[in-house]
Amino acid sequence: MQRYLQAVPVPADPYSSDRLLRSWLDRQLGPDGHAAAVDRLTALATDVTGPLRAAHADAEAHPPTLVRYGPWGARIDRIETSAGWQAQRAAAARHAVVALPYLAQARSTWGAAARVVQHALLHLYGPESATFSCPVAMSDGAAALLTRPEVDPAVRDAWLPRLTATDPAEAVSSGQWMTESQGGSDLARSTTTGRPAADGSWRLTGEKWFCSAADAELAVALARPEGAGRGSRVLVPFLVPRYAADSPLAGPDADRDAPAPGITVRRLKDKLGTRALPTAEIGLHDAYAWPLGDPSGPGLNRAMTLVVVTRLHNAAAAAAGMRRGLGYALAYAEARQVAGGRLITSPLHRATLGTLAVDAAGAFMLAGHAFALLGRVEVGSDPAAAAELRIVAPLAKLATGRLAVSSASEYVECFGGAGYVEDTGVPRLLRDAQVLPIWEGTTNVLALDVLRAVLREDAGTPLLARLDAATDLGRRLHPALADALAAATAELRDSIAEVTPEAVAVLAGARGLALRMAHALATALLVEQAAGGDETAEVAARLWARRWLRGADIAAEAHHELDLLCSTS
Repeated sequence: MQRYLQAVPVPADPYSSDRLLRSWLDRQLGPDGHAAAVDRLTALATDVTGPLRAAHADAEAHPPTLVRYGPWGARIDRIETSAGWQAQRAAAARHAVVALPYLAQARSTWGAAARVVQHALLHLYGPESATFSCPVAMSDGAAALLTRPEVDPAVRDAWLPRLTATDPAEAVSSGQWMTESQGGSDLARSTTTGRPAADGSWRLTGEKWFCSAADAELAVALARPEGAGRGSRVLVPFLVPRYAADSPLAGPDADRDAPAPGITVRRLKDKLGTRALPTAEIGLHDAYAWPLGDPSGPGLNRAMTLVVVTRLHNAAAAAAGMRRGLGYALAYAEARQVAGGRLITSPLHRATLGTLAVDAAGAFMLAGHAFALLGRVEVGSDPAAAAELRIVAPLAKLATGRLAVSSASEYVECFGGAGYVEDTGVPRLLRDAQVLPIWEGTTNVLALDVLRAVLREDAGTPLLARLDAATDLGRRLHPALADALAAATAELRDSIAEVTPEAVAVLAGARGLALRMAHALATALLVEQAAGGDETAEVAARLWARRWLRGADIAAEAHHELDLLCSTS
């Protein structure tokens, strides 16, 4: 008897098969602007489905290793990464995944919407980048920080062109060294100190406990200037050259690829997921650094420039992973034969996939809207966009992070036993998704940040205004949709009015309030997209509102609407 072998499902091209992505780009860029981006997006999608998918597999199969000592006993702390990881690094530069919003030509073509095009690139690139999307995020954040006017022009000119280079031979990436073991997200407990040197540079000393992209050429580290006092506001972001090649403290005979003097890699982290990404514990002892901005004044606010960007990348990674997981599950359902027919014909499985498609659509809109706002802040200095971004950034990050984990669990289940076997690659979807609600602030940390934004900066006002406007649009689409959004808006308006520093019940319920805000916002964004004639968005808006605002079971409708939700044209 011949042994049965299940055909390996290959998902469709991630650009041409994603109707919502293309419709979103039409709306945000206009037909001409989208046409100007098509070649770039098509080229990346082609790479993703070919060489980058293979590079992803290689990087996952060959995680980084730390070589502590050279052949003659010298401490070298060299992090070795695979050919696949290096291929992902080169592709990120070549396709301008970091660089695009900083390129003069891109800003000339798309203006503030260059960030919209970048988000589309991330949506295609991230899910099978072996999580090189993480150094992409931190490099973008470092570049944004370097563009601030208070940064020393000499430091900016030395590093920004390298961070935004599109030639892989010139491009560098950035890590982020903020977390310390005694504090975690409590930055007020940071003990890394900085002292000024005679030449205007600084020397940092301390222990950094969770350093992602530890192989990157530079890092942004938080440190407390000597004599600056306690608390987190006085912390200052510093640029730290990672290798001897860029450190003035390294002598002419130093190995230029060795760590810069004063930098010791303690160990690599053995993590649940993101295994191809080198993450390390790093010790600093008089390591060379330059302050990014005035070190004599509070610097945490400057560092938040980086954090906002990386939070948006986190949301983009979550939404992109959900969409790619859906692509794999759909391809498998088309190929798999069960109970005398293809799995895709099962009403129950179709309902499961349809529900996952609705969640993926809502997540995409949250991430895409956040990037659109960021572009308006950077290019147009739009105060309304800045006010809305203050609350949208944490909401998009916290909601998509949680959705990514629940969706990844469902995708693993969609493959049955094969989804639990490592060499299929499917378990990675769940392992890698779990980092998303953690990195750059857990759900609880971000929920409290949302409360601070509402209380101190009146961030609820632009959110409620968008919800009100979307309710009016929704009445043209479907009365029940508008009613659900109006009821959610009224409930949120009452809840926001109750936010006070002393309200223990509000603090205890911050997570629920933030998630309700995010779910209502996603509904509004889907309604806005649908109002332009996008049928996929209209169906997704109705089902999302029933699922997340009404708490209703959408299985029957999700089964019926699966083909439209996942339509390619």
